Amino acid sequence: MAVLNQKSVMDMIREFRRNWHTLCNSERTTVCGADSMLLALQLSMAENNKQHSGEFTVSLSDVLLTWKYLLHEKLNLPVENMEVIDHYEDIRRIYDDFLKNSNMLDLIDVYKKCGILTSNYENYANIAPSQLRDFLCGRQYAVDDETDFCVPTSPMSKHNQDNEKVRLLAKKIIYSYLNLLVNSKNDLALAHILNIPDRGLGREAFTALKHAAREKQMSIFLVATSFIRTLELGGKGYAPSPSDPLRTHIKGLSHFINFIDKLDEILGEIPNPSIAGGRILSVIKMQLIKGQNSRDPFYKAVEEVAQDLDLRIKHIINSQQGDIAVSTTDISPARPKSHAINHGTAYCGRDTVKTLLVLLDEEAASAPTKNKAELLYDDENTIHHNGTSILTLFRSPTQVNNSPVKPLRERIHKSMQEKKIKVQFNVLL
Repeated sequence: MAVLNQKSVMDMIREFRRNWHTLCNSERTTVCGADSMLLALQLSMAENNKQHSGEFTVSLSDVLLTWKYLLHEKLNLPVENMEVIDHYEDIRRIYDDFLKNSNMLDLIDVYKKCGILTSNYENYANIAPSQLRDFLCGRQYAVDDETDFCVPTSPMSKHNQDNEKVRLLAKKIIYSYLNLLVNSKNDLALAHILNIPDRGLGREAFTALKHAAREKQMSIFLVATSFIRTLELGGKGYAPSPSDPLRTHIKGLSHFINFIDKLDEILGEIPNPSIAGGRILSVIKMQLIKGQNSRDPFYKAVEEVAQDLDLRIKHIINSQQGDIAVSTTDISPARPKSHAINHGTAYCGRDTVKTLLVLLDEEAASAPTKNKAELLYDDENTIHHNGTSILTLFRSPTQVNNSPVKPLRERIHKSMQEKKIKVQFNVLL
C-alpha cells in the first residue's frame, strides 16, 4: 500500500474547505493535526482521571495506549484484540466535547466528513483508513513529499539541536497566535500564548479563566474578552467583586486582549491578504522579541519563522490566484453591481482569513512529532520563555478547603496587595 504523505492529507483538507458550508457550522473551524489531537487526548484523559480519582494527571504509557485505540475506533478498524483503558467511553466523550467547544475537527473527522461527499469521493478514495492511522501514528513519515508546506529546510537547524528546539517553539507560538486570530474558541491555541511574552498570566490566571469559562459555558478567550470589555465600557459601576479571581490579573488580561484586538484591526482594515498577513506576522514578531537580545536563539528563531511564514503566505496567494485564473468564478455575471460593493464591506478581511486557514491547514497536515514524551511532558522548551507545559497549565493549582485562619502578617500582606490592585484598577479606568 502506498505511503500516505503530507500532500495527500492536504488534498483531503482542501476538499473539506471547498465544501465547508455542507460539512460544518463555521468557515473558521480549524483542523486539529496529529500533535494537537494527542495533546487534546492527554487533557481529556487527565480530566477523566480527575473525575474518577481526584488527580489531574495521566502517564505517557496510558496516553499512547489510548491513542492507538482511539485511532482504530474512530477509523472503524478492528479493535477486538486491542488493550483498552478503563473509562474509555468517558474519555472519548470528553475528547469530542473539547474539540467541539474549541470549534475544531481532527483529521479523522475531516476524513469521515469528506466521505459524505459522494460526488467528489474519487478525489481522495485512494486514502485507506489504515493509511491515515499509520500517518497519525508516525509510522510512515512524509518521505515522498517534495514540498514542505510549513518550513523550508534550513541547514543551520541541523548544526544545533537546541536551536532547532527553539525554532520549533517559536513556530508553535506564532501558529498559535494565528490560530486564535482565526478561531477565537480554540482553547489549546490560547493556552500556548496567554503568557508568551510574559504578561503575569501564569497558572493561576489560566485556572481562573478556565473555571469561569466552564461556569459560563464559553471559550476561555471569550471570557477574558468579556471581562476586559465590561471594565473598559462599564466603568467603576461594573468593577469586579473583591472575591473575583480575575481581578488580580486585570493588567495582564488587558494587555493580551488589546494585542489580539490590534491583530483583528489589521485583519479588518487591510483588504490585501498579502499585506495584511505580512503585517500580522510583523506585529506578532515584534511582540515576541521586544526586550530580547538580538543574539538570543529565540530572537533569531522568531525572525526566521516569521520570514518563512510571510513567504509561505505570498506563495499561497499566488497559487490561489493561479487557480482562479484557470477556473470559472462562483459569482454569477447576472448579479447586480451592488453585490460587489456589499461583498467588499461585509467580507472585509475574509480573504486574509481564508489564506491563514490554508497556512494552518498545512501545519495540521504535517507529520506528527516523533518524540511523544517531549511533546506531552517536556517543560524545558517553554520554561525559559514564560511558558508551562499544557498538562501543567490545565491542572488547577492545589487549593486547601476549610483551612485554619492565616497568620496576622499574611492577612496584612493580602490586604495591602488588594489595596494596591484597587489603585491600579482606578488608574486603568
